[in-house]
Amino acid sequence: MNAIVLAILVMVALCLARVSVVFSLVVAALIGGLWAGMSVEQVIGAFNDGLGGGATVALAYATLGAFAVALSRTGITDLVANKALGWVGTRREPGQLSGVKWLIFGALIIVGAASGTVVPVHIAFIPILVPPLLGLMSMLKLDRRAVACVITFSITIMYMTTPVGFGTIFLNDILTNSVNQAGDGLGMHITPGMAPKAMLLPALGMVLGLGVAVLFSYRRPRDYQHQQVAVKEQGTPQTRLSRKQLLMIIAAIVGALVVQLSTGSMVLGGLLGFALLSMNGLFKWKDQDDVFTQGMRLMALIGFIMIAASGFAGVMKASGAIPELVAGSGELIGNSPPLAALVMLLVGLFITMGIGSSFSTIPIIAAIYVPLAISFGFSPLATLALVGTAGALGDAGSPASDSTLGPTAGLNADGQHDHIRDSVIPTFIHYNIPLVIFGWIAAQVL
Repeated sequence: MNAIVLAILVMVALCLARVSVVFSLVVAALIGGLWAGMSVEQVIGAFNDGLGGGATVALAYATLGAFAVALSRTGITDLVANKALGWVGTRREPGQLSGVKWLIFGALIIVGAASGTVVPVHIAFIPILVPPLLGLMSMLKLDRRAVACVITFSITIMYMTTPVGFGTIFLNDILTNSVNQAGDGLGMHITPGMAPKAMLLPALGMVLGLGVAVLFSYRRPRDYQHQQVAVKEQGTPQTRLSRKQLLMIIAAIVGALVVQLSTGSMVLGGLLGFALLSMNGLFKWKDQDDVFTQGMRLMALIGFIMIAASGFAGVMKASGAIPELVAGSGELIGNSPPLAALVMLLVGLFITMGIGSSFSTIPIIAAIYVPLAISFGFSPLATLALVGTAGALGDAGSPASDSTLGPTAGLNADGQHDHIRDSVIPTFIHYNIPLVIFGWIAAQVL
């Protein structure tokens, strides 16, 4: 058995057994490395070397967490939650309550889409915005698995299709550049405008999966205990904002976006947003350290998981098992382009499931997939769709992905939402299967 396949199976099995994701990643990396013929010292060295890549992401999330907590101190999330609860309190008819459910879904999609584009806080908004709404969701008996699918969709679909914010990084800086580097000298050249077009069909698969999740799989009421979620910290301000404060909030959001887009640094963008919010008078200057620490604590688990995932990826790369996995798959393909497309997508799923990030996976698989796609006669658009979809597969369904960790961070604030059973498995079923199907179709028709 290939070392990567074994490591992924071990990681998934441990996670399903409710073992910590960080512990599961470390154990899976050790077993996979040893299976590949590495010594314990080599595995530890490769794991430590890989940690550095996750540290940058963890620092960015910690900074964005501080920005998100500072936003919560302005009272915006309390205003939204209180108005929503008050609005529901005046509506008791079943049809009216159903409208509230769809309003929640629509609002989460809009906010999630904005978090990766115009307000680049990524998943940091989830632990701030979602917990105040859990009481409302319990009142509506809303299945949180559907909410997890909605949030994962909202934070994934935009970077897959729209070259703004995180989409600029994914489509232009990573996908287009990686394919061009791999195709250099092989007659394949990609322009930035081609990547969004190539990812439209796979994105339709995400839309289909979302529809199935909210209209069929999780449409029935699900009972939750009504618990008071501790979302307010000492020093949380009043929920009435002055015009000056609103202007400062808008300036902080716009400033964070401009800096992030112009420098490519989420850290600098988050720091600027935090600095501007700290001057709006809603919390004292001396409380800055407390707010920043609270934000870092908010994202600490996600940061550690991302760091461990980077170490896991380092071991998988050092083991040499990735080219071996692709080469072994090539023996099954023969001369069939349709079968080649399917195998490449499934192999990409396994690789990305372990790494937990499409952003980190694409540079790895592009170097192998692009020459293989050219040899089978796939067009540039089809090659982009194959590489991009193979990378996006693991984001929606990996235990170590921020696209599943984020929803859990918000929905489990009262301890009633399991990361694996209520976030990972639902998103894996409803997004990875359609992504494979629509990614395969894209490879055939583009």
